[in-house]
Amino acid sequence: MQDVYSSVLLDVPRAAVIWLSLLGVVAVTVAGLLLRPGRLRFDAGSRIRRAAMPSELELAEEARERSRYAGEISVAAERAAATAARLRAEWLTAQEEVEAAWQAYEAAEADVRRLTVAGAMPLPRTVRTPAEYAERERFLHRAALDAYWRKELSVEQLSDVFAHRDGWDPRLHPVEQELVLRRAVRDNMLARQRAAREREQDAWRAAETAAEAARSLRDEAFAAVSRRPEESPSLLPLIEGATEQTREFPVVTGRDVPSVARGRAAVVAY
Repeated sequence: MQDVYSSVLLDVPRAAVIWLSLLGVVAVTVAGLLLRPGRLRFDAGSRIRRAAMPSELELAEEARERSRYAGEISVAAERAAATAARLRAEWLTAQEEVEAAWQAYEAAEADVRRLTVAGAMPLPRTVRTPAEYAERERFLHRAALDAYWRKELSVEQLSDVFAHRDGWDPRLHPVEQELVLRRAVRDNMLARQRAAREREQDAWRAAETAAEAARSLRDEAFAAVSRRPEESPSLLPLIEGATEQTREFPVVTGRDVPSVARGRAAVVAY
């Protein structure tokens, strides 16, 4: 018995040291938790936010996709700008054509007014013989051909001259034939001026549309280059609200739960 007591008494200090060490560790842990109680709090919102945030691989893939999209939009913007510049040059050319057609019409109108005043004077008398009529016809054909080569008459008008239709009479006096010819030239110049004006309007609309498209693509390219990844909407506000309500109101048992009205619940819009 003495041997047993002696062996037990020898182990008591060792056991006491072990128990005191364990008590010290527990005391330090409790003190740390009391000083920083936030470590015991279960932050569900932070965990959900970390789970919802994209990984580094996803962020890198998204950055590459944004870079590729920005490059494509930049190329499209450059092409649209080149198209807009070309259409603007065509519009300026159309404006010059309108101005030239208007000047040609004014010159033709001045010739008509001059011949109208000259036609008011008495015409010289000539012997009306077959040779005279043949000469008048040759004069009309030569004058019409010259006007056609100067691009003052259209092909249709020249055909009417040789077919002696639509007011073209080879029996008229050369002065009268010249007046009819000048009026036909004036009408042709006016038609050309109107056609040139329509082309100029179409070119202007096309240039404006191309310029607007180029501006839109340029703005989109700038936005694509400077765009930053946005945080996706999370459910954290709902969870925090539910957590706050749980903290404010006591937990109720099944017998305390009130009756719930049946029907469609409101859907949260994002």
